[in-house]
Amino acid sequence: MQTDLLQEARRQAEICNACRYCEGYCSVFPALHRERAFSDGDLTQLANLCHNCRGCYYACQYTAPHEFDLNLPKALAEVRRDSWESYAWPQPVARKFHTHGGAIALALVIGFALLFAAIKAIGSAGGDGFYAVLSHNAMVAIFAPAFLLPLVSIGISLRRYWQSVWGRRIQMQDVIGAFRKAAKMKDLAAGHGDGCNFEDEDRFSQGRRHVHQAIMYGFLLCFASTSVATVMHYGFGLHAPYGLFSLPKLLGLSGGILLTLGCAGMVALKLKSDRELGDANAWGGEIGFILLLGFVGLSGLVLYALGATAVMPALLAIHLGSVLTFFLLTPFTKMAHGFYRLTALIREQQNQRSI
Repeated sequence: MQTDLLQEARRQAEICNACRYCEGYCSVFPALHRERAFSDGDLTQLANLCHNCRGCYYACQYTAPHEFDLNLPKALAEVRRDSWESYAWPQPVARKFHTHGGAIALALVIGFALLFAAIKAIGSAGGDGFYAVLSHNAMVAIFAPAFLLPLVSIGISLRRYWQSVWGRRIQMQDVIGAFRKAAKMKDLAAGHGDGCNFEDEDRFSQGRRHVHQAIMYGFLLCFASTSVATVMHYGFGLHAPYGLFSLPKLLGLSGGILLTLGCAGMVALKLKSDRELGDANAWGGEIGFILLLGFVGLSGLVLYALGATAVMPALLAIHLGSVLTFFLLTPFTKMAHGFYRLTALIREQQNQRSI
């Protein structure tokens, strides 16, 4: 990891530890105030606990033009991104993605081209709906590796992270506690519960918390839709296409709507926010990822609406191309934040039990 980023984060953390004004703001400050000195692992853990709500910055009396020049949200954001890049496997891909948001567009073009080529070369062995364009077996052959390989990559990355923060043997109570915090996104409400100052320093807002929840639950509903459809297909011999009031359709449509609206809301908030309170070098990559994720949801909804028309084959290729791109880039995008954040919360649960 980059020594200069860690050194700056250490300097600011030591000043915050002496001040303690922000003690109840979020998970970061109780964890920070437990320490007297900060190792690289401590700083990495603090950075991944931080959700960049920025409340501490606007409350701080030591920001510029004070000589201390504190900007803890920015310092932790830079360490956080550097940790994802350092622990990622393969590492060069992660560093290129976070500093070059255009890589997403290139990956989309490649994904579309490969998918169109696959449709033309493989064809369909017959079927209804989408399977009349691309057979079920062809879809499985394309997407199973694209789903499993990123999971392997993320698993390697999280193992490296866990070792760097001296994680201990995980107990179920730690996992349950971490999932509860993640489900509520409590830290985005800050310690007082009024929300954060992400888009406006003078106003507390729950907006960022709500769009985060829309994205998270929208994605989980879409994943649940695919999982249920898989069980129905292989377990009960019930093959697609499914009706509007079937479980896969209800889960998928509600998830797609939440995902699309959540991503649109997140882009709007980011455009209003101060880039200098986050990792400015990764801003393009973050926006690119949110747009990609939102496009996955939107293209799925458009595909459903126009699935019985002549444009369905082209829409299917575009949608599946965006999904394929999303899967392949998952270990190297902001999507990795969810996995690291949950792992950091588990580690924090362990630390709280040891007090």
